[in-house]
Amino acid sequence: MPLRDEGVVPALECRGLGKTYGAGRIVLAHLDFTLAPGEFVAIMGDSGVGKSTLLNLIAGLDRADSGDVIIDGSAVSHLDDNAATRLRRQKLGFVFQAFHVLPHLTLAQNVALPLLLNELPMAGALEMLAAVGLSGRGDDFPRQLSGGELQRVAIARALVHRPKLILADEPTGNLDPDTAHEVLGLFRTQSKATGAATIMVTHSEAAAAVADRILILSDGGLHASLGRNAFSGSAPDARSAARSADDAR
Repeated sequence: MPLRDEGVVPALECRGLGKTYGAGRIVLAHLDFTLAPGEFVAIMGDSGVGKSTLLNLIAGLDRADSGDVIIDGSAVSHLDDNAATRLRRQKLGFVFQAFHVLPHLTLAQNVALPLLLNELPMAGALEMLAAVGLSGRGDDFPRQLSGGELQRVAIARALVHRPKLILADEPTGNLDPDTAHEVLGLFRTQSKATGAATIMVTHSEAAAAVADRILILSDGGLHASLGRNAFSGSAPDARSAARSADDAR
């Protein structure tokens, strides 16, 4: 999947990526994938097909048996542990189904964590909270928020340090359809505004509809989706088939 502009450094390249578990069970095989800067891609596929494994390999949380993961020109497999940690800290952002917001920290403190780790000005945390619709809530604690608001905090934390790549694993799996509709529109808008490329793993066709393109993971490889329309400028219909949390894996 080459970039249209050959002079642009991809946000992400997967070259010949392969992963095998257990007694020879092939999860990913010779996977090739390129993600352009600012592009928003949804990856769908049956449970157990390897979607979370792919995210873990991209993030450097697991090691591929073959191939390379290249983030903003740096091959993850060629880095030692310290360098790989720095790359994750500086160039990646994460959004999870379960939010992973720290309950003992205020919203501003939660969002500021990537800034603290990267030695960046802390004022960006309040600016990012305002960008996701939580202006004036910096001193609140997570227990005071709804699920949709918690996911807004998680999105703000993932984007605040302006990473090159966002990895999102079922980001609306714990939200009702109306809230998911609202959060997905905001997620796309803010990721585009910061210039981050985004990979979103999801079972929900309604969620996938916000993407620039939809890919299906099957038989160890990624294939373009057929019969699904990418985002066309309006938010997805929240009343369409949004999966419940019980279906999210």
